[in-house]
Amino acid sequence: MASVDVPVALLGYGTVGAAVHRLLEESADEIERATGHRLRVTRALVRDTSKDRGFSPEPGVLSDDFATIRDDPAIQVVAEVMGGVDPAGDYVLELLRAGRPVVTANKQLVARRGAELFEAAAAGGVQLRFEASVCAAIPVIKVLRESLVVTNVHRVLGIVNGTTNLILSAMEGGRPYGEALAEAQRLGFAEADPTEDVAGIDAAAKTAILATVAFGTRVPLDWVDVEGIEHVTLDHVVAARALDMHLKLIGRATLVGDRVDVRVGPAFVDRHHPLAAVEGAFNAVMLQGDAIREITLEGPGAGGIETASAVVADMVSVVGTTGTGFLQNDPVWRKLERLPAGDLTSPFYLRLEVDDRAGVLARIAHELAAEGVSVARLVQQPGDGHAVLHVVTHEAPAGRVEAALTAIRALPESRGEASALPVVSDRGVEELGWT
Repeated sequence: MASVDVPVALLGYGTVGAAVHRLLEESADEIERATGHRLRVTRALVRDTSKDRGFSPEPGVLSDDFATIRDDPAIQVVAEVMGGVDPAGDYVLELLRAGRPVVTANKQLVARRGAELFEAAAAGGVQLRFEASVCAAIPVIKVLRESLVVTNVHRVLGIVNGTTNLILSAMEGGRPYGEALAEAQRLGFAEADPTEDVAGIDAAAKTAILATVAFGTRVPLDWVDVEGIEHVTLDHVVAARALDMHLKLIGRATLVGDRVDVRVGPAFVDRHHPLAAVEGAFNAVMLQGDAIREITLEGPGAGGIETASAVVADMVSVVGTTGTGFLQNDPVWRKLERLPAGDLTSPFYLRLEVDDRAGVLARIAHELAAEGVSVARLVQQPGDGHAVLHVVTHEAPAGRVEAALTAIRALPESRGEASALPVVSDRGVEELGWT
């Protein structure tokens, strides 16, 4: 059978775009054997056509005019790898409305403008694929939308930002936050301005996308409760180790009846839990559902070549399923409400600094009990006239835990800022909680 030539275009030709082009050329024979198609980059949108690039395309491929892609009827699929919400969003909308399938690696675009993008894709009768927007080479979107489509996934837990996981791994090795961040920047994992990573913004967008696909409901980005790692210290790392846990930035999406809770923040992860062993710049996502109990997908979640591999896989899927692939449909099929803040239950780690004298523990226990928060484990670290209490609670609503902390902070014996972090245990779907 003769090979079908498929002209494709790229919006953006930076690290990821160049890697996509290189993979399409290096893997052309494999793609042709699998699909009967040979994908060929004929256009790539850039700001500066004269800039030197790591993988230089043929003359005439680079253009600074979007119209050269939009108005070329030969182009059969477009990959958006330029990043940012504007102008990328408007470009993608134009292409979808014109009946052009699009693949994107842009998490912020999918999280913020997913509804209108899928509406345009449906109107144009084309596919919008976005595997690379979440965990690069880890095919979690494909697994959720195809393999687990009837599984009733009700919980997603993930380490979805490789930069912060690299930083926290370095801190577990004894490096303070600032030094660990500087090393991540030196290695090229963290940007000069690392805010999107360390403040949890990147992870929030990815978790919103995962929740949308897993639960079949639109999860706006502003539904995600976000806390970053900027205030994590070596004291937290030492405390986690003393309690046989690891400190991770966790994205969590939970379906509770007909309501959804989505949050990103530091958490203490029991060392027996699958996510506890994820080190360095790797990502991992655990899916929990009625028919599967739990599945964990792990792999490299960042990097140009890793992201490019997911983009190419989506492009191949579009070409191989044109007019038949159900992924052209919006994954949203129902409307669910947001779970009220503070209602989600979890075990918690509490760090309390108090005067070291008789009766203090009893007062702390009284304030916790008044909010229905029971203690599962307590480790006392003595100091000079004070003590640091490391407390692990049984499952309790987050709002009740915060109310207890407010009362504890007001005690005359309290020193410093009492704080709480959720605990992720290793006991699976049916037995969540601290042992």
